[in-house]
Amino acid sequence: MPKSGRLVRIFSALEVANICGVVNQTAINWIRNGHLKAFTTPGGQYRIYAKDLAAFLDKRGMSTSGEVLQVIIENANWSVLLVAATQSVNDSLKNELASRFPDYRIIQAFDWFEIGRKVTEEKPGFILLEENLSGVDIPRFIQTLREDPAFGKPYIFLLTNGESSYDADLLLTSPIDLNKLEAVLKEFEKQNEAVVNA
Repeated sequence: MPKSGRLVRIFSALEVANICGVVNQTAINWIRNGHLKAFTTPGGQYRIYAKDLAAFLDKRGMSTSGEVLQVIIENANWSVLLVAATQSVNDSLKNELASRFPDYRIIQAFDWFEIGRKVTEEKPGFILLEENLSGVDIPRFIQTLREDPAFGKPYIFLLTNGESSYDADLLLTSPIDLNKLEAVLKEFEKQNEAVVNA
């Protein structure tokens, strides 16, 4: 599901009100009081980016509408798998993953700065994160990705040496069972296609 030629979805205050089940003035009040991030058109009308609406809904525990959820899903690049691991783990995995998953672009990151930059720029649909990577606050990293829809809500696979209490979508132990990883990738792809095509 590559992300090419996508338009940025923008909502009016009235559309936000309809999504949230409130009157138009309530949505305008949210904007004026700084609760909902928006910009104004030259004609003075409020407009809201989908990612800002999604963040607003998430922060308030409101259910996300199908349209907003679709934008969140589409915001991730489901053809990219980011391997966030030490140099040695990255090198041993990259070629193996590239040959096993030819439809995916495998990108690498080796430290916290590089991970943050690539997650922001690439918006990978999937992240394979090594538990022992130094300099990464894994619980905070996972929480940020889960809470901020601007990152596209990627799936996080944690490469661990054993049991882990981290809230990842999938725990993998070394050596990685590529059959299991492939099955999970396909299942997540199906879920996302169902949302996008709904």
